[in-house]
Amino acid sequence: MPRPGPAHAVHPGTFDPFTPGHLDVVDRSRRLFAHVTVLVAVNGGKRPSQPAAARATAIRALLPADWTTVSVVAWPGLTADYCRQRAGGVIVRGVRNSTDWQHEHDLAAMNEALGVPTVFVPARPGLAATSSTAARALQT
Repeated sequence: MPRPGPAHAVHPGTFDPFTPGHLDVVDRSRRLFAHVTVLVAVNGGKRPSQPAAARATAIRALLPADWTTVSVVAWPGLTADYCRQRAGGVIVRGVRNSTDWQHEHDLAAMNEALGVPTVFVPARPGLAATSSTAARALQT
């Protein structure tokens, strides 16, 4: 029986680094959608440790080989543009806390205005405390 709703979900982020929480969101998303693209974004407001293409390659290497319905790509533009050009029917965003919720809600409203809805995936309790910023701090 085919799944209702969009078949292709896009999970965007800077992913610097890709955390266990990100992996969990991708895993849960791939169970809901026929295909999930992890969209490694270029964010002018952030200074990632590696170029987007290198982060995308590293993320692909972290994903289990049998996750054949998950792709990873680097993208320099707006997430909504990627979705419209590549038939991404929905954006998936992980939310750890109320601060994330407010930020993500604002982004979701903008993307909705551009024609792409957003689905929020709440962080599992054991993963909610980890952010990429905190993970980077531990690496230094």
